[in-house]
Amino acid sequence: MTTHKTWVSSPFGWFEITGSALGVRSVLLREKTGEPESGIPEEHPVAEAKRQMEAYFAGTLRYFDLKLDWGGAPEFHKQVWSALLEIPYGKTCSYSDIAERIGHPSAVRAVGLANRNNPLAVVVPCHRVIGKAGELRGYFYGLDTKMALLRHENPVRFAEQGELF
Repeated sequence: MTTHKTWVSSPFGWFEITGSALGVRSVLLREKTGEPESGIPEEHPVAEAKRQMEAYFAGTLRYFDLKLDWGGAPEFHKQVWSALLEIPYGKTCSYSDIAERIGHPSAVRAVGLANRNNPLAVVVPCHRVIGKAGELRGYFYGLDTKMALLRHENPVRFAEQGELF
């Protein structure tokens, strides 16, 4: 099956989007872009992912509606990633919330590992998962990026605290 690749610019740099007719396989932040691929059919999942990512960063999209291809990922990871898709735009939940939601309440660390291995950054919103006490926990693109994504989605709740003096 033919795989296509495209790039989308974001406030964080360039996201590389890859996939086939089965669905989007990865959305990964890269240090620089590659050559744009020409000839991707308009209706292809990769082309649609680019349009939706651009709309998300423009502030006009709150829910991704894409065909996803998780290929040979472990079943546990697929369960976690499916649960992440249920976290509403601008909201957060904890790693333990996800573990409970998928029926494995003691698998909090495994949920964290599945988040770390999420191949579909932003689209499968692992940035919306925080520590049980509300603290930011690991994000493969750094906590600053995680906070910026949360602010993008909910600028009131995640507003930067200003200084008084």
